[in-house]
Amino acid sequence: MSANPESLFSTSATEELSRLFKALADPLRLDILRLLRNESFGVLELCRIVDVRQSALSHHLKILAQAELVSTRREGNSIFYRRALLLADQPFFSIRQAAFDKLDDIELRPELAAGVQQIHDERSEQSLLFFERHAERFLEKQELVAEYAHYRDTLHDLLDGLKLPAESAVLEVGPGESPLLSELAVRFNSLTALDNSQEMLNRARHALAQRSVRDDVQFMHGDTRVAREQGLHFDLMIYNMVLHHIPSPQETFADCAELLNSGGTLLLIDLSHHDQDWVRESCGDLWLGFTEQDLDAWAMRAGLDDGQRVYLGLRNGFQVQMRIFTKP
Repeated sequence: MSANPESLFSTSATEELSRLFKALADPLRLDILRLLRNESFGVLELCRIVDVRQSALSHHLKILAQAELVSTRREGNSIFYRRALLLADQPFFSIRQAAFDKLDDIELRPELAAGVQQIHDERSEQSLLFFERHAERFLEKQELVAEYAHYRDTLHDLLDGLKLPAESAVLEVGPGESPLLSELAVRFNSLTALDNSQEMLNRARHALAQRSVRDDVQFMHGDTRVAREQGLHFDLMIYNMVLHHIPSPQETFADCAELLNSGGTLLLIDLSHHDQDWVRESCGDLWLGFTEQDLDAWAMRAGLDDGQRVYLGLRNGFQVQMRIFTKP
């Protein structure tokens, strides 16, 4: 009769198991893991949410990191924490997975949920203020990073591959002055443009009118929550260089899953993760791109299936990623 490999403890295995149980044996650390379920926060943001001094919180985060329950990612000069991605061949995977599953069944206390919402509101206000102040030159600033013309043909190839009929209901979030909205207006009869900045929405409307494509595109002021409240549903949702301006990307995936019709598609064009922090001030970016693991995890938790992915390197060192996700 063969023994379970995890039952034959070496010294290193028992030490690792001890670190794991130690990390899970503190209520504050469990709160941190719950907060990081679908979210990433900087140390100072976590300090505010859980109301703990930075030195004390750093100690708890170190214990969680040593137990491989959290991972870090540098965003410019800041370090953001997120819950570690679990791999099936990881030592004591079943224990880690069971702990995460049980934590996810516990609702956040009201004070923690309120703290998270405050961070999201502040991020959203920061992004909105940038667009209101710099709307006139935003397209120029954005194209310093990724000019639409450089990935337009590949994007159209992906749209062709979807083979969506002209009567499909399509939503572009944050269209701005990019030509994409007018190109979508040629392809699809039912098109909606959504933006939480009224100034940027006005510029999208003006740009469409200048291109003289059509005048029946619907313009909606707000975010995906507004579309949800109105009970709208779409066959295709497109985020073109928008996700890195959104306070809580994982909530966006959840909203998309609710807004998409069965069999509907989310087409995401954004930057791969990078370390060029200057884009925060110049372009109002909240996030320095995204890893494919981030997007995969958020899509999986939202119940979306991963589809085709394309990566395009740009001469300035940035990389554009195009991802397709579908609702079963």
